[in-house]
Amino acid sequence: MLRTFVAVADHASFAEAARRLRISPTATSRAVAALEASLGTMLVRRTTRSVRMTAEGAAYLERCRAALADLDEAALTLRGEAATPGGTLVVTAPVTFGRLHIVPIVTALLRAHSTLRVELTLVDRVVRLVDEGIDVAVRIGDLSDSALYALKVAEVRRVLVASPVYLKLHPGPANVAGLHDHSLISFNELDRAREWRFGPSGKPAIRVEPRLTVNAADAAISAAVDGLGIAHVLSYQALDAISSGQLVTLLDDFAPPAIPVHLVYQANRRTSVNVRAFNDAARLHFGRLDLTGGSVVASG
Repeated sequence: MLRTFVAVADHASFAEAARRLRISPTATSRAVAALEASLGTMLVRRTTRSVRMTAEGAAYLERCRAALADLDEAALTLRGEAATPGGTLVVTAPVTFGRLHIVPIVTALLRAHSTLRVELTLVDRVVRLVDEGIDVAVRIGDLSDSALYALKVAEVRRVLVASPVYLKLHPGPANVAGLHDHSLISFNELDRAREWRFGPSGKPAIRVEPRLTVNAADAAISAAVDGLGIAHVLSYQALDAISSGQLVTLLDDFAPPAIPVHLVYQANRRTSVNVRAFNDAARLHFGRLDLTGGSVVASG
């Protein structure tokens, strides 16, 4: 019943939960109803168009996830399979970072472990691990949630990039103030305050008035490659264009501190064989790379 309830919560649908669990919608509805009856409280509000958790259901959901994770781990240990990944691993990461780096890690894991399944969600927002049933999340930036365990796997940095064509027509700025004389391209996720920061302490910070503002890093990089102006992005996002010579970095001497990349997970997932396998694969992957804009280290 607990797994059925969690599946209904995850998919906000009895029909979709039934499909994922390979049981009938009727059996799914009956399982949740039986759970509610045993607890003496309503967990789910049902309408013809939606399924929503009640306040009691949302609180109970968190406990269910933790209990099921512990039960799965105990079952693996009892069967002598604690060293072998299996079952479902749920991972989330930023869109571009996930496409470039997490997909290859997941692919390698799936090739190595035939009983493992992975649900990978790529989204440019901070995901709440407990609320959304996430095992591992990739976080780029300083961490504020001390309740989570974190493993640092890489560093990136904020970079200014422009195309050689643009710089031929508009010589690059000699200092930070010189940016005001250029056409600027802003990436929303990085520039929400419309400030670009520089220096070892993040100062000075200058207010910018970009000619182009986009909500996707790929769009900012494409515009810079096409010669529109100077883009402010993260180094890993522009790494291919920098390596190929389509873009060059500017004002590197004024660069702010590097930004850490962590894998974060809940305390109750610390001993999970699936999480350990993902962490090990990530260490191997990122150990071969320099995502700050330097050279790529050849694998052995």
